[in-house]
Amino acid sequence: MSKKIYYRYNPLTETYERVYPSRKSRIFTAIGHFAVSLVMGATVFWALSEIVDLPKERALKNENRELSLQLRLLGERMDEAQDVMDHLADRDNNFYRVMMQADPITDADRFAGLNRTRYDKLASMTDNQLVSTLSDGMNLLERKIYVQTTSFDQLKEVASTRQDRLAHIPAIQPVAEKHLKQMASGYGSRIDPIYGTVKFHEGMDFASNIGTPVYATGNGTVVLAKWNSGYGNCIEIDHGFNYLTRYAHLSEIMVTDGQSVKRGDMIGKVGNSGKSTGPHLHYEVRLKGVPQNPVNYYFFDLTPEEYAAMIERAENAGHVMD
Repeated sequence: MSKKIYYRYNPLTETYERVYPSRKSRIFTAIGHFAVSLVMGATVFWALSEIVDLPKERALKNENRELSLQLRLLGERMDEAQDVMDHLADRDNNFYRVMMQADPITDADRFAGLNRTRYDKLASMTDNQLVSTLSDGMNLLERKIYVQTTSFDQLKEVASTRQDRLAHIPAIQPVAEKHLKQMASGYGSRIDPIYGTVKFHEGMDFASNIGTPVYATGNGTVVLAKWNSGYGNCIEIDHGFNYLTRYAHLSEIMVTDGQSVKRGDMIGKVGNSGKSTGPHLHYEVRLKGVPQNPVNYYFFDLTPEEYAAMIERAENAGHVMD
């Protein structure tokens, strides 16, 4: 493109004289041309990079997409593993360690030096953030596995040095499964059948025929074998290790105070004595004087299928007979 030339008429000389732009005008003009060229070049480069995918760029994008997917799946799997470990820790503290009379492991011990991390916001994280988050999660999971393994090793040592404890812990049903008509009521809040008020049922009611055998659920010493107010004919057995069991509403008592009994010994018969609305056995397990859910203490004489059925019956049973 040819450069434009400008002229101006001079009346004094009656001629046209050429007009030259000032230095300032030339500088601004040059800057303007450079800016336009820069913007146009950047626009063309951006358009090409967005529209045209080079082979290497396409491969990198696919690789990044696959990496992000794998990281998210790993985060979900780790979250599931964390939940499993939480359940194991809960059962460890609330059953195994209670059974062995060992102090529970505190959260401070389980997570010493670590912060618990959840993965609800994985989708919005960059790859670097994901790697950092999952690394923290793996450290937490490894710590929890180590603590849980150490805990089970400790419990194994406790069990091996205290075999006598296992023989004394209540661990069977007081009424044989074959003699059980139904689970009348489980452990928890129930409606009192006589007064109609809500009360906490501290044991389990086993509905069965009068005269059905009742068995001691662990080794121990009889500390009560007589009429006991609303419990009717009642037996209490001190198993040692802070455990006590109660068998109420019996038709017949077959043991005496101070008598030693073994797990599986017949100690009485199902009845309808005391505050009772029908033939059944009311059974309690107490640890340090505190009522426990008896369903957790039938692990010696029930198959896994029977145990699962027992839990379901106990959860659904709502008719208290005493």
